[in-house]
Amino acid sequence: MTGPAVCVGIDVSKATLDLALRPTGERWTLANDEAAIQSLVQDLGPHAPSLIVLEATGGFEHAVVAALAAAGLPVVVANPRQVRDFARATGQLAKTDAIDAQVLALFAERVRPEPRPLPTEAAQALDALLTRRRQLLDMLVAEKNRLGFARAVVRRGITQHIRWLERRLDNVDHELGQMIEQSPIWRAKDDLLRSVPGVGPVLSRTLLGELPELGQLNRKQIAALVCVAPLARD
Repeated sequence: MTGPAVCVGIDVSKATLDLALRPTGERWTLANDEAAIQSLVQDLGPHAPSLIVLEATGGFEHAVVAALAAAGLPVVVANPRQVRDFARATGQLAKTDAIDAQVLALFAERVRPEPRPLPTEAAQALDALLTRRRQLLDMLVAEKNRLGFARAVVRRGITQHIRWLERRLDNVDHELGQMIEQSPIWRAKDDLLRSVPGVGPVLSRTLLGELPELGQLNRKQIAALVCVAPLARD
């Protein structure tokens, strides 16, 4: 007799992986390192999970996702906003609460997001450049805000840093443009996206990096991926 489908939620941080299984309620924590991840893959095998869900956490999830996918396990890296909206809709957390492994396991069980193919090396490189662009922009905004209130003794250093950040941002934009130009598929998608009024190079490249499925899924499936599909409250 086949038992109930097992869904796994993994809350990822830099140092640890917190796991929760549904419907069994099992929970445990292990280190976010290579040895522990390999042990996790072996431990999950007997459970035959139907779905494993993690949140995107700025790259801390990459190693465990790669290992799970390589082992043929169904893994989804969920958009944090979609998980939070689900948790609020189902009364699992307040506005400021943190998402934990139990919420992720419940999300896997109720929402059943479709596993996405592991990104290619080129797609991961594009995503890394887009992430670096966001980081540079955040630093640039922070330094410009500081400059407005800085004393004279530090203004020169801040101004120099702003100029350096602007140069690095230009370099990253150039690298992004080159990467897209070298791929006929990306170039065609980029041209199509930028033919839409209001879509410029930054938005187009972000969509290419965040939604490689563009052109392969219908509008309802894309809406679900970007968290604008209606969420049932039950």
